[in-house]
Amino acid sequence: MSEELLVNVTPRETRVAFVENGVLQEVHIERTRKRGLVGNIYKGRISRVLPGMQAAFVDIGLERTAFLHASDILVPEHASRTVNDEGEHRPNGRAVENVTHLVRDGQEILVQVVKDPLGTKGARLTTHLAIPARFLVFMPGISHIGVSQKIDNEEERQRLRGIVQEHLGEYPPGGYIVRTAAEGVDAEALSKDMAFLVKLWGAIRERAATDKHGALIHEDLPLVMRTMRDLVGTQVEKIRIDSRETYQKVAKFAGKFIQEIAPCIEHYSGERPIFDIYGVEDEISRALERKVQLKSGGYLIIDQTEAMTTIDVNTGAFVGHRNLEETIFKTNLEATQAIARQLRLRNLGGIIIIDFIDMTDAEHRRQVLRSLDKALERDHAKSHISEVSSLGLVQMTRKRTRESLEHILCEACPTCNGRGTLKTPETVCYEIFREIMRESRQFEARQLLVLASQEVVDMLLDEESTSVVELEEFIGRPIKFQVEGMYSREQFDVVLM
Repeated sequence: MSEELLVNVTPRETRVAFVENGVLQEVHIERTRKRGLVGNIYKGRISRVLPGMQAAFVDIGLERTAFLHASDILVPEHASRTVNDEGEHRPNGRAVENVTHLVRDGQEILVQVVKDPLGTKGARLTTHLAIPARFLVFMPGISHIGVSQKIDNEEERQRLRGIVQEHLGEYPPGGYIVRTAAEGVDAEALSKDMAFLVKLWGAIRERAATDKHGALIHEDLPLVMRTMRDLVGTQVEKIRIDSRETYQKVAKFAGKFIQEIAPCIEHYSGERPIFDIYGVEDEISRALERKVQLKSGGYLIIDQTEAMTTIDVNTGAFVGHRNLEETIFKTNLEATQAIARQLRLRNLGGIIIIDFIDMTDAEHRRQVLRSLDKALERDHAKSHISEVSSLGLVQMTRKRTRESLEHILCEACPTCNGRGTLKTPETVCYEIFREIMRESRQFEARQLLVLASQEVVDMLLDEESTSVVELEEFIGRPIKFQVEGMYSREQFDVVLM
């Protein structure tokens, strides 16, 4: 599979696109004014402990206080048993201690962001610090050595674990996770990573000891460097960057830390924008639409809400060639590939409900689930798929650490406030009539002036003119109308004169 990385840099925004076999699969966007916070380490102060929620709010110097759950607070006596082989911390069956025994109001605490602020929610924090390098992740305060589950060769897993174990005595205590990128690397490379991480942790501790609460103690790498470190694998054939300055920085970074990808890095100097050549701009625009067309003629409808994302699969214009069941099966199979791609492209996370077209054949249902599971294998975000429910729905979750593409690029419509629908002009006319009745009963006035949008006033003077005359006779006062060009359809005012 051919994989390319395209980097578009402007003074205020950096965009990274992953293209597989000429098709856009993922896009990451970082803006200067709103950089992601995941991985950043802050010196925070507990602003409020919430025993009922087993959590605390922490002031880390951001607009909104951040959230720290009791299960994300490192307890030294459990430290060696609270991390899995992917570097994710978990209670491991032990009871989570009462948050009031772990932290107190006003306490200063070193925390790391694990989820960016999403919507109205503040950032999610942990005290299980994890500092990544190219091949290893260092976790101060615990004594655990893990190996990425994506390295499935048991002999290689044991070799890597043995190398780290062998060098542990040379450095201060701490835990390590061997990353997927370490597969096949020699002991010297791992030892250098350990030395670098221990030195970095020493610098973090020094800053934490002197800085005030709310200070940013350690900031993760910028988007482009972070992408090189975390996501680039040997299957990437080309990395094209349209900024000479960024190209030079990336080339230097790769030459020092990721030498195997250095030959892949190119500076794109063409006059035509790099995203236009690969059709990335058009794909981003399509990723903001509800409807996703399938090649067969079927389509998906994707609706993103605060609680969950729903995906509806429809046959559309696809009529098939054999029978209805076969048509449904083929549409659902094609939809699994499109769904997996859209989840990555739109960065949809949390609870996802997929309404496949109903299938009567149990084997067809199993094949569709297997196809979806296989299509998600290349996704960097972890996901979990349930069985098909009694209602024919597939429930799944996908790990979310940053805002979706829609939330980064869009905001709620100021006219409908995110509802997606508007009241009809007729509905607004009747609301105006009721408001006129209310005002005329409460206040004295010679006449009433209605300010409304063009289409509403047109309806009042045309289709509803008889109703207006009857209302004037009923209240005993004339009613005048005035168009306000800045008013949306649902806005109106009734002024007493």
